[in-house]
Amino acid sequence: MKRMVRSLLLLMCGSLLSVSVAAQEKLTGNNEEGYPKEVYTGTIVNTNGRMATIGFTLTLTARTNDEEAGRYLNVLAREGQDDFMKAVHKNNLGFIAATGQTRRDLLVVREAQVNGKRRIIAAFERWQNFWEIRSGNRSLDYPFSIIEIYFDEKGRGTGTFIGLAQVKIEADKKTEQLRLELENFGSFPSKVMGVTRRK
Repeated sequence: MKRMVRSLLLLMCGSLLSVSVAAQEKLTGNNEEGYPKEVYTGTIVNTNGRMATIGFTLTLTARTNDEEAGRYLNVLAREGQDDFMKAVHKNNLGFIAATGQTRRDLLVVREAQVNGKRRIIAAFERWQNFWEIRSGNRSLDYPFSIIEIYFDEKGRGTGTFIGLAQVKIEADKKTEQLRLELENFGSFPSKVMGVTRRK
């Protein structure tokens, strides 16, 4: 396992609580009003061990607004990851479908402008194997998957995918400030490549 405390993975601390002005003008919560449906396709490239690729389709229909994001952060800080999952598990802000896997509803979706590029971060309940459920494997403590995509001026995207993620709020040892930490069950995140819009 490797703990990843990086800006690109701060789903709720930075990304989840900050959005562009343009995005704020459209935010309406967990519904489609104000957001056109967007469909993207791309490839996830796993470089841990032997390289493997998997195609995916990402469909976006809504975003998580600031009020919801703040509420979710409070739940995570006070109650922990299990209650955070309970708070978001019925959300449907779109879905992701990957080759050979059942589709998953998007539970948290945030959008922002970062260094002039559009960024989308989405979290969903990860895919699980029968053997790990049956055996009670420690990987079950990592219930989320997170995909982050940066789009260039031509609308083409690249980014990062974390297949098994655990989220928690902890105090910084030096500053004592609370921060969100994301732990990845594995060596490194996978790469997201070749993302293009279909609709």
